[in-house]
Amino acid sequence: MGDAMALSSSNSKTAELDAPLHALGFEIEEVSPSRMTGRLVVTPVCVQPFKVLHGGVSALIAEGLASMGAHMASGYSRVAGMQLSISHFRSAAVGDTILARAVPVHIGRSTQVWEVKLWKMDTSTQGGELQVAEARVSLLCNLPVSDEMKNVGESLRKYSKL
Repeated sequence: MGDAMALSSSNSKTAELDAPLHALGFEIEEVSPSRMTGRLVVTPVCVQPFKVLHGGVSALIAEGLASMGAHMASGYSRVAGMQLSISHFRSAAVGDTILARAVPVHIGRSTQVWEVKLWKMDTSTQGGELQVAEARVSLLCNLPVSDEMKNVGESLRKYSKL
């Protein structure tokens, strides 16, 4: 029962924070300006024609987690992605669980750089994880927020562990 409640809470959190990630089944777990985490069970919606995780899905996860973290780390100022670089190391098939973690590498006055790593749970070893991809996301930060967008950070504030 506890797992079902946590899953429901995680799904509603993701729906509120990032609709595209939610549409793919991604579940945001930890929300803070120093660490964003989540997970995705690979489904037929997330794969390319060879039935493995689509690289664009990995990039969407990286951009989404880094952007949310950067938004909080900049004091809820507007951020904008400048560059995304991602390397894919191994595939993930339908049914695999992907874990994602984003952490800041640099938080400056006008730019931030975040590192995002994705792993899949390795069922052949007890609790093992195999890295699937690694991304660097560079963002402009501390941009002005227009009046009609002032409340964009409210959902992040609600779930954030400061």
